[in-house]
Amino acid sequence: MKKVLIVEDELNMVQGLKDNLEFEGYEVDTAMEGNAGLQKVLQEEYDLILLDVMLPEVSGFDICKAARKKGVNTPIILLTAKGEEMDKVLGLELGADDYITKPFSLRELLARIKAILRRAPAIKQGGVESEFITIGTIKINFRNYRAQEGNNEIKMSYKEFEILHYLYKNAGNTVHRDDLMSSVWGIDYDITTRTVDNFILKLRQKIEADPNNPKIILTVHGVGYKMIIE
Repeated sequence: MKKVLIVEDELNMVQGLKDNLEFEGYEVDTAMEGNAGLQKVLQEEYDLILLDVMLPEVSGFDICKAARKKGVNTPIILLTAKGEEMDKVLGLELGADDYITKPFSLRELLARIKAILRRAPAIKQGGVESEFITIGTIKINFRNYRAQEGNNEIKMSYKEFEILHYLYKNAGNTVHRDDLMSSVWGIDYDITTRTVDNFILKLRQKIEADPNNPKIILTVHGVGYKMIIE
């Protein structure tokens, strides 16, 4: 049974989501303010987190940022009443996997939850990628969501692992930005190529010996990216 955490301060919203998710077969935990939500995110194991942006004490953005900094790779869907592009971009760049703007339909939310949970196990499954592989200056274990340089652990978000994994599976081939967006985020997600480019910049800072002169993730101008594995 998949376990979902809801961090939301509106009681009616919490109860409605909890009842419907449990009806769909999920185990559900809840928190109604920021600090309590952050503690659960950092201390408990979940398969997915529904995280409201506007929370008492600690915002959803801050929770997302803190979780990724601590190495929590659990998929996060932001719940927000704001529809401005900058809020969406900020949430994704902080490590959220998706967002949905209130008011939203339950059917749409359930579809997005299922889509994320379908993609998440794909990285965790075995084969040679269950072991550490070397990409640039670091070693990656895609199955266990671990990255390290020497004996030091490298903090990476779930989305960064997904992007790197997709590029690795297509190493040597040009990956179009649109293909990367649809494969990693899904075709229904309203993101821009700028979001993808920002994630690539972050990955280069972690895997390239010289991020300003990349040798692993190359830009194919006007098209997308190509990973070179020597």
